[in-house]
Amino acid sequence: MPSTLTLTVDQARRLAVGAQCLASPGPVSMEQVLRRLRCLQLDPIDVVARSHLLVLWSRLGSYDRAELDTRLWKERSLFEYWAHAASIVLTEDYPIHRVMMRGWPAGDSPHARVVRDWLTANERLRLHVLERLEEAGPLPTGGFDDLAEVPWESSGWTAGRNAERMLDFLWRQGTVMVAGRDGRRRLWDLAERCLPDWTDREPLSSAETVARSAEHALRSLGVARPADIEQHFIRSRYPDLPVALAALERAGRVHRVRLGSTDAETWYVHDDTLPLLEAPDDGFSRTVLLSPFDNLICDRARTERLWDFVFRTEMYVPRAKRRYGYYVLPVLHGERLIGRIAPRFDRRAAVLTVEGVYAEPDAPASAAEPVAEAVAALAAFLGARTITYGGPVPDAWRAALHAR
Repeated sequence: MPSTLTLTVDQARRLAVGAQCLASPGPVSMEQVLRRLRCLQLDPIDVVARSHLLVLWSRLGSYDRAELDTRLWKERSLFEYWAHAASIVLTEDYPIHRVMMRGWPAGDSPHARVVRDWLTANERLRLHVLERLEEAGPLPTGGFDDLAEVPWESSGWTAGRNAERMLDFLWRQGTVMVAGRDGRRRLWDLAERCLPDWTDREPLSSAETVARSAEHALRSLGVARPADIEQHFIRSRYPDLPVALAALERAGRVHRVRLGSTDAETWYVHDDTLPLLEAPDDGFSRTVLLSPFDNLICDRARTERLWDFVFRTEMYVPRAKRRYGYYVLPVLHGERLIGRIAPRFDRRAAVLTVEGVYAEPDAPASAAEPVAEAVAALAAFLGARTITYGGPVPDAWRAALHAR
């Protein structure tokens, strides 16, 4: 193939959507989705459902949630750690994540210095946590005494939560792990008791880590600039990324891409995802709703650049200043982002209330029925018996939406 392949914006979007397992027909298994995405961001907000559950639903439709728990807590093929945010990650990627564990907190930033000083001052608390886990783990966060000699200072909600801070820091260092969950509560244990025997514990060099992670990120992104790779998977942990990309290009693993005739930036595509360019048009016919933290759109700058879709979470914006709503799900229609909905699920009443539906200016009227079907599918996944609309709805979509 030529040294630089020129793609249209539509082709680039199709690569991205297909690489994210969002094209049609969908993947046949949860394992395929997990191995392609490499991480599922965790977020405590569940106005509709927890984000990682929505990410899987967007790709698999209705699925057995117990399968995810089995992979996490029984098979241990997954564990919770920091990727581009707190996430569920693959145990086979442990060597990649171990690089962060070994060096955390790295650097000379003010925060890193504060953490190091606090850990040094609270050795007694650290030993207490490890001894308690050795004797009685797994334990919830409340299962430890506060033996801190220097309290954790913060202007936020973590101030004074010393045992919780110690657990979080030991988790970052890979010394402890989340061994299970009791509802929302995390149960902690020593990492050596959480990891399965087959875990690869051989250390990776920095170059190997970056090359392997860049390949994972690029397979997941479909098409990306180096700056996009930097923001994906192990965000901001790609030292010497240009060197790694050059080596992968020489090996034929990645290829340079130019987006349109006027974009002078260099994009890359992974050799494994090039066949997606040959997918038939009807392979991009799904209409799905995306978590606000979905892997496709978690990099807001890339989302705006590639889809011309400005997306910001408004959870911490005062109600009067919100443009769309507290919790908003973008609407993916084929390879295009055509709108967003603001849903809220009342679990006791089993009612899914859609507080607003917003279409992009170029959203097609013909998307009305697919969007209505996507909302109905969300209601079915949540177990809602009723869908109500309590806010604006585009005129072109109104009849289809209210018919559900």
